[in-house]
Amino acid sequence: MRKIVSFVHVSLDGFVASTDEGMASLGWISLGDDLFEYVEQRIQQTDTALYGRNTYQMMESYWPTAADKPNPTRHDIEHSRWYKNARKIVLSKTLEEKNHVNTKIIGSNLTDELNKLKQGAGSEILMFGSPTATHALMAENLIDEYWLFINPILLGQGVPLFKNIKDRTALTLVKSKIFASGVVCLHYELNRNR
Repeated sequence: MRKIVSFVHVSLDGFVASTDEGMASLGWISLGDDLFEYVEQRIQQTDTALYGRNTYQMMESYWPTAADKPNPTRHDIEHSRWYKNARKIVLSKTLEEKNHVNTKIIGSNLTDELNKLKQGAGSEILMFGSPTATHALMAENLIDEYWLFINPILLGQGVPLFKNIKDRTALTLVKSKIFASGVVCLHYELNRNR
């Protein structure tokens, strides 16, 4: 069975977006070549991306043409190539399915539709950012793993990563990695047997 993996940057105090410059302010995220390389190696193992509407529209406005811009970075070239080939799943009640290449939009029956995807063929499904969609999936216990990129910053307020948790959830640490920027990646999987 395919897994849904939450792949997200988070502040040390648990926020995925700050509110100081609007809901989508992500200028606090620490990046570096070693982190980009690690992420690229990781995402090459999957063929499906899952997004909420806002994150999808942000990605769609940049990644399809990122490699075509003047002086693209290696990360821009590699991620743009991956993005164009990846199957995209978007959770949205307002986005229409037309004109979205290689994209399926799920607007209702979230649990049933995602469970069908998980039962289907393919590699795991990476959910990038998308805090509102993540909260909806957490409420339905649909996330199987978390790849948390913990940034060395305290935001004090913002959009929390963990919300709508109904029950105590046991996790098992699979792997960790420290980057030059001070970001720590923690890879957890749900321990559904506890």
